[in-house]
Amino acid sequence: MPAAGRICGRPACDPGAMDDNPPLLLIVDAANVVGSVPDGWWRDRRGAAERLRDALAAEGLPGHAGPLETVLVVEGAARGVESVPGVRVEAAPGSGDDHIVELVARAANGRNCLVVTADRELRRRATALGAEVTGPRSIRRR
Repeated sequence: MPAAGRICGRPACDPGAMDDNPPLLLIVDAANVVGSVPDGWWRDRRGAAERLRDALAAEGLPGHAGPLETVLVVEGAARGVESVPGVRVEAAPGSGDDHIVELVARAANGRNCLVVTADRELRRRATALGAEVTGPRSIRRR
């Protein structure tokens, strides 16, 4: 995780810090984030992903005041969740992790990218491509 008050090497609380750059690409591993809280999500995976999407749309990334593009990657039973203003939902055609790595690779040409997951192997793959990674607590409010 970046130093306190910073996201992807830039000051997180200074909206002007990213004026000349594309928005931070926030990629959220829906299955991993939803699964990080034992709140009965397994009974309604799609509903849990929709609640996460709505929370992201309402709250964004805590501590980040600059431009933000949020992508929620869903898979399995959560496919079919629709995008809303502020959050683009992408249904992984196969593995959600593989789709996230593909998104990071596409953004790798100088764009700042932050992946939200606790999955160790996905963290390794994303950081190898230059993304920063943070855990589910960074966006989940308890």
